[in-house]
Amino acid sequence: MPENVNATLTWIDGMRFVGRADSGHGVLFDVKSRPDHLAPTPIETFLMSIAGCTGMDVVAILGKMRQPVEKLEIAVTGLRAETNPKYYTAIELTYRLSGKGLDRERVERAVALSHSTYCSASASLRPDCKVTHRIEISDS
Repeated sequence: MPENVNATLTWIDGMRFVGRADSGHGVLFDVKSRPDHLAPTPIETFLMSIAGCTGMDVVAILGKMRQPVEKLEIAVTGLRAETNPKYYTAIELTYRLSGKGLDRERVERAVALSHSTYCSASASLRPDCKVTHRIEISDS
């Protein structure tokens, strides 16, 4: 059955808004062009959402695989179209993991499963947005 997800956005002042989700938590949005900006832009937040979504997938999958993840950082870079709407045309994610005895094949499998099956945020991108990734693993 489809799931409804609800949120509200309230204007504060200038170009600042606060968004609130059903969970009750809020996120502040702003624009970089303001000298006193206080928060990321909506499009920056979307990149963080993709990283957050796939990160949660990868941690959950590796946990089921009994992989000893001690640290995960995901760096994400997005390339935007030159004209409006300036949608993402390409996104690159770099997964940096550490954990004693992490198995590269299992990490690669977890990342692949996230991208092909589980990550709702990246699945919501335009079909012509090229998503690539790199994996860096270190023992801790």
